Amino acid sequence: MGKLQGLVAVITGAGSGIGRASALAFAEEGACVLAADIRAASAEETAQQIQSSGASADAAQVDVTKADQVEKMVQRAVDRFGRIDVLFNNAGLPQAFTPFEDSTDELFDRILDVNLRGVFYGCRAAIPRMKAQGGGVILNTASTAGIRPRPGLAVYNASKAAVITLTKTLAVELAPHRIRVVSICPVATDTPMLSSFIGVEQGADEAEGRRRFISTIPWGRLNRPEDLARAAVFLASSDAEMVTGTAFEVDGGRDV
Repeated sequence: MGKLQGLVAVITGAGSGIGRASALAFAEEGACVLAADIRAASAEETAQQIQSSGASADAAQVDVTKADQVEKMVQRAVDRFGRIDVLFNNAGLPQAFTPFEDSTDELFDRILDVNLRGVFYGCRAAIPRMKAQGGGVILNTASTAGIRPRPGLAVYNASKAAVITLTKTLAVELAPHRIRVVSICPVATDTPMLSSFIGVEQGADEAEGRRRFISTIPWGRLNRPEDLARAAVFLASSDAEMVTGTAFEVDGGRDV
């Protein structure tokens, strides 16, 4: 029997990277998965991969900055699978290296809307259902950037620090309702988003950027999506019953 046998999980940003790896890992461990992404085709592809393995999955197109869409996403999971046991607020946006004084209002709004508002809406939609059913788990993708900030990423750093603090607050508030809330803090991860952090579109050298990130990680490599997926499976499972409120670092020693 899998670690998540019989649980229902909703995962945002499930069309690629950490989200897709987590959706596949959750399904492998026995969970029914609603794969949500702003890109409908990507969410559907993830769901189809799960279904092809014989597990249960559904897909939803969701813009996490829209409260009504997030509400409908959670309700879809309840309608399809009967409940929601795990919400993984994973959708997020990166920031290219930007001197603080060059940070625009548009950059601020775009990053905070997805990275913080999206988590806020997800939690707000899921919590009443979890209270009614007697418990649940909420995982929020934060970042080591919210713990040990890198220069040139002020807006991104702030958004992830806010997620960490929101997570801690909810963990204390919701513990009496048997709802655990944990933030997962990856270091730079080898996904398509990495090129945005490096600033490839702005002309930065990708190979040099990767070397720069790796040089700050004692373990000597970038995260892989599967590293985060395995952490998420553990945190969502009963093995992590006493883990709540923490910023769970998956960083190869970056924050030591």
